[in-house]
Amino acid sequence: MDVLVIGAGQAGLAAGYFLKRRGLDYRLLDAGAAAGGAWRHGWESLTLFSPAAQSSLPGWPMPPTPGGGYPPRDAVIAYLTAYEARYALPVQRPVQVTAVRRAAEGLRVEAAEGAAWTARAVISATGTWSHPFVPQVPGREAFAGRQIHSARYRRPADFAGQSVLVVGGGNSGAQILAEVSRHAARATWVTERPPVFLPDDVDGRVLFDRATARWQAEREGRPAPPPLGGLGNIVMVPPVVEARARRVLHSLPPFARLEAAGAVWADGSRVAAEAIIWCTGFRPALDHLAPLGLVEADGRVRVSPEGQALAEPRLWLLGYGDWTGAASATLAGVTRAARAVVAAILP
Repeated sequence: MDVLVIGAGQAGLAAGYFLKRRGLDYRLLDAGAAAGGAWRHGWESLTLFSPAAQSSLPGWPMPPTPGGGYPPRDAVIAYLTAYEARYALPVQRPVQVTAVRRAAEGLRVEAAEGAAWTARAVISATGTWSHPFVPQVPGREAFAGRQIHSARYRRPADFAGQSVLVVGGGNSGAQILAEVSRHAARATWVTERPPVFLPDDVDGRVLFDRATARWQAEREGRPAPPPLGGLGNIVMVPPVVEARARRVLHSLPPFARLEAAGAVWADGSRVAAEAIIWCTGFRPALDHLAPLGLVEADGRVRVSPEGQALAEPRLWLLGYGDWTGAASATLAGVTRAARAVVAAILP
């Protein structure tokens, strides 16, 4: 086999599209029971930050959302499912890849189900969703209430009438705080630094354009362009705009520790809580690469600008974040990164 792709979410499908166009012998292995990648696990009200036309994989635009606006989670899942079928991409699922090892003929990929494959090149596109990150806050084990990561959050009604801490800034923290605050008895937002909001007319299109400008500058050896007007990182999607009107988009700095009944700050102040929603991000899902000895202390693999592992030229990484290609963890940005990987993998 020429190429084996581990993961068939948006990054894996984009790679599959370009591999198919090259006429290579390839296969995609996916741990999910159905198509849709990480989007299948997002909370019920999750939406994209950009219109459908700016959120498409290579070859086929995402159908526009009826009535306009940003595509909801279920529309993205339907699009990825249809995309996989449209191009007849050879996805095999569910397959839980457990190890990638060096072999004389290439790289050997082993699965929990007992199967194994050998390919001349492997593209790892497993994303981050399966590796949610929760910080080691003192007293976390002593907290008597419910704790979940945003990866497991589904709907605000699950917290109706409760006192809730939403921990973490960024878009997930802002969106979850916005809707939970309408149902909870009390919702308290805790962020590492004061949240900064993008202007109302800025969405994912502008963010992608900025990422593209940075990528082009780096490729050409020029200084990256300065931030435009001090823009922050939270997109003002409709639920966040509505929360602003209710004056709930304010946060407290990080607490010093947790106790059974809530959080305690360094000055001794307390906030009672019955539940904590950790919106504290994810780490790359790279456990399957452990046998290669490439994953460093920061949880990443050192790669070239095209995503090739520097210490194992038969391995490529795609879609984990800007370190594997500018905006490569987004629907809008993964096309460029996937094209570059496939163009370089078997010239």
